Amino acid sequence: MSKILLVEDNEMNRDMLSRRLARKQFDVVIATDGGQGVDMAHKEHPDLILMDMSLPVKDGWTATREIKAAPDTNHIPIIALTAHAMSGDREQALAAGCDDYDTKPIELPRLLEKIETLLKKAGLEKAK
Repeated sequence: MSKILLVEDNEMNRDMLSRRLARKQFDVVIATDGGQGVDMAHKEHPDLILMDMSLPVKDGWTATREIKAAPDTNHIPIIALTAHAMSGDREQALAAGCDDYDTKPIELPRLLEKIETLLKKAGLEKAK
């Protein structure tokens, strides 16, 4: 079972997405701000991180750069989640170190496809 770290400060988004991912047989761990997200990436060693970009304490851009700069976490694929679907946001997320980018509101089938693609690339296909 693949472990996903969901870094999301909005309780409704967090609850909805974590339940839907758990139903798809993912082990979901949660952080509610960027600082906690960086700490949990080191402690939990997730297979993938879903990173909200607008976070308290430490924004998603900063948290992603820190995770990607650390030798023990730099291999973990990160998908940026943002409601800011402005031109240049995707490029900014990828420049910060995110491996992919998705917009809110979340379309679960599209997000699951991105998750599966990154896990396959990392050699961590979800155990069916």
